[in-house]
Amino acid sequence: MKKIERINIIMRYINNRAQFTISEIMREFNISRSTAIRDIREIEAMGMPLVAEVGRDGGYFVMNNSVLPTVRFTDNEIKALFIAFMATKNQQLPYLKSRHSLAEKLLGLISESQQDDLVLLNQTLLFEGTNPHNPDLLDLSDLPHPMLEQLIQTILMDSYLMVSVEESRQIKSYPIYLLHLYREKSSWQIEGFDLEEEKRRIIPVDNLTDVKPYPKKKRINKKKIVEQLSKQEEAINLVLELGPKSIAQFKKYHPLKISISYTNPFQTTAILKTFINVHHPDELAEITNWLLFLGRDIKVREMPIEVVESLQESIALLGNS
Repeated sequence: MKKIERINIIMRYINNRAQFTISEIMREFNISRSTAIRDIREIEAMGMPLVAEVGRDGGYFVMNNSVLPTVRFTDNEIKALFIAFMATKNQQLPYLKSRHSLAEKLLGLISESQQDDLVLLNQTLLFEGTNPHNPDLLDLSDLPHPMLEQLIQTILMDSYLMVSVEESRQIKSYPIYLLHLYREKSSWQIEGFDLEEEKRRIIPVDNLTDVKPYPKKKRINKKKIVEQLSKQEEAINLVLELGPKSIAQFKKYHPLKISISYTNPFQTTAILKTFINVHHPDELAEITNWLLFLGRDIKVREMPIEVVESLQESIALLGNS
């Protein structure tokens, strides 16, 4: 257990007791006497009003039933929080109103000099999606899809869902077991196992109109879902060796389902293995553009002929332009 985590737990332990001793702390957290004493001193330094009682039965107690001390942030922690807020502007993230109120509360907790530092950082640092003419710290106006927060609240309670989606101006409903909720290319996607058709299904959150728990009596056992998914795993048909330049490009962007395995301790060479559905035009076009983005620092071990032909066509078009 890390020191900070241990101290936080000890604070809560002693805050719920009228009295405690060093020996009790030692036994409860399996630490030495010297460590227990150091931790108690650090807790006192953080503001918890502890009173020591001397004598054979002596120990410590929290003065006047005081509660845990107010959380305090260092200058660097404040900067880290606000830089994180700045970097996620225009990302269509959920809980936007909570982020806004949290930023306001943090501003109210810090000193004027700390606020001045944040204003200067806000004027100096620019991230993707930032409007340089209006880089207000609290200008978090990027709105996520209105169903996103409802979806998250629902999946925190249950992974079996009935989702309604607008497709070709019609509303269709799918019973799914949620596998992942992810964001790729500025769009939120639901990856789920269709409980009726028993196959993997990707549903854009932008098309979502309703979500609710799926009736328990109609559910498929999770073990069966895992078995079905393992049977449906596609055979790998694209294998590449990546050099340092293509690895650098890979780190800039790669499709979510594609990963690499480094082949040396310096992470300058790697192997990429994945499945490409060559009968899906959009996926074929996307992988073609991405392979061109990776550059020439790759060696092909295995590649579908459809991908080869698509690359040749794209390179020919580039050469003629």
